[in-house]
Amino acid sequence: MLIHPQFDPIALSLGPLAVRWYGLMYLAAFLAFLWLGKRRAATQPWHGIKPVALDDLLFYGVLGVIIGGRLGQVLFYEPAYYLAHPLEIFAVWKGGMSFHGGFLGVLAAMALFARKRGLSFWQLTDFIAPLAPIGLGLGRIGNFINGELWGRVADAALPWAMIFPQVDALPRHPSQLYQALGEGLLLFLLLWWYSSKPRPRGTVSALFLTGYGSARWVGELFREPDHGIFGVSYAISMGQWLSLPMIVVGVYLFMRWRKQP
Repeated sequence: MLIHPQFDPIALSLGPLAVRWYGLMYLAAFLAFLWLGKRRAATQPWHGIKPVALDDLLFYGVLGVIIGGRLGQVLFYEPAYYLAHPLEIFAVWKGGMSFHGGFLGVLAAMALFARKRGLSFWQLTDFIAPLAPIGLGLGRIGNFINGELWGRVADAALPWAMIFPQVDALPRHPSQLYQALGEGLLLFLLLWWYSSKPRPRGTVSALFLTGYGSARWVGELFREPDHGIFGVSYAISMGQWLSLPMIVVGVYLFMRWRKQP
């Protein structure tokens, strides 16, 4: 039986400054976005995005991820806790970021960036969609290092079933790694392949919506459900509820736009 290694969440201490693994995963995600984005801009000119624009684009994206992700965690998952501990809202270094909140934050940031640069919103989101899954996968690895968001109880005969000692002594699915694979690596490969040649505008973004929503829905089947708003539990998890609109909208937009030039 595998046992979670119980990593120290602090990767490096520099006097009073503590560098956490979770923060390093975000840093790696932003660097990967910058590197892949500049390569994409240089080799796929049909997007109309110049490599020199990537630094500003990353800045907007970082603000959207952090502000939206944190507010999403507060509003979607733990409003009662943060209502009682309002100063904890600003402690982003401790973890607790909602993808769906970060996604909405990034959409708002990209709309602002597109308007300032005279770009089409879908033109911009088609460009960044294949760059996002690597960061999503790294975020799940950060969850695994922190020993948070563990999986449901698994069959002890499952070769990779894992005990999370901070929870109990039961074998569980390492669902963080499942989600890192599905929402991260597999979604990245799909989008990178599909966007490697010109496609109808909006379809790459639509494929991201459908792909992420589907991967998240499946991943949640193996993850211990979060309590919903004000501690209410649901048969369908909060993550699944929030992913449903992504799947529906993604399929609709893809089918609508896929035959356009």
